[in-house]
Amino acid sequence: MPGVIDDVVRRLYEEPPDGFVATRAAAVDQARAAGDRETAKRLAALKKPTVAAWVVNLLVRKRPDLIGELVELSGALRAAQRELQGGQLRELSQQRRAFVSALVTAARKLAVAAGAGAAKLPMGEVEATLTAALADPEIAEQVQTGRLIRAAAYAGFGEVPRPRLRLITGGEDEDDLVGSTPVRGGMNHDEPGHGDSGQGESDAESAAREARERAARERRRREVERRRRELRRELSAAEAGERRADDQLNRAESAERDAESLVDDLEAELAELERRRTEAVAEVGRRKLARRTAEREAATARRRVGDVQAALDDLD
Repeated sequence: MPGVIDDVVRRLYEEPPDGFVATRAAAVDQARAAGDRETAKRLAALKKPTVAAWVVNLLVRKRPDLIGELVELSGALRAAQRELQGGQLRELSQQRRAFVSALVTAARKLAVAAGAGAAKLPMGEVEATLTAALADPEIAEQVQTGRLIRAAAYAGFGEVPRPRLRLITGGEDEDDLVGSTPVRGGMNHDEPGHGDSGQGESDAESAAREARERAARERRRREVERRRRELRRELSAAEAGERRADDQLNRAESAERDAESLVDDLEAELAELERRRTEAVAEVGRRKLARRTAEREAATARRRVGDVQAALDDLD
């Protein structure tokens, strides 16, 4: 029953999730009543989405054109990042933020039109999921199915990993991140203390200042690295927790399916026993009728014997 499954999936993932269980149960009962146990099992395996996942699914199913644009922008962002096109990357990042905001607004309108209360919608999770779809092609592929069951989040650092560039000056070269504190180096004629040893700071003061700046940059680098290690540990712990939760969920769902299969088997056995009982009752009725007919025939035969015997007695 592919048509039935497609129709149920469409309704389940478009309607608000508070009616998911009832709609799924009704569809499963209908499939069982029709004798289609395979369809019943497939429908029973469908998972209820969170509210945030439902909003994203609704956007995918109602506005596939917007999701297509999201996928195109995602590919352009990754291409710009691989090619280290800083200007294009910044422009695409701005487009991404504006586009995600527009998607969130469209999703909210669709959810409200479907009967959800605007005040209770987790639009932050919706935005995080759409942003993750832009950053991760696997998440984008999951979003496009229109059958998300949980919100997603990008596990990377920052909005999109920014390329590390080497800025070469007139003196030594230093590494710096795009958008961070500018690298000092070479001759800056706008600052005092250069070109005239009698004005501004002395060479010793300049060297001390540069040493302090280098120390400050090193402290910032160490702090960033420390924070990165902490986040990676937290991410590892969170992913391990997610895996444990998913394993537990899979075991619970498997146990539920096994129990439902057992119920199906028992119902089939009960139906067979009921059929055999009905046939046996009918056979008992037929046997009773045959016995009564035989009793009547036996009584008639006995009376005939008596009549004949009486006639013989009269002749004697």
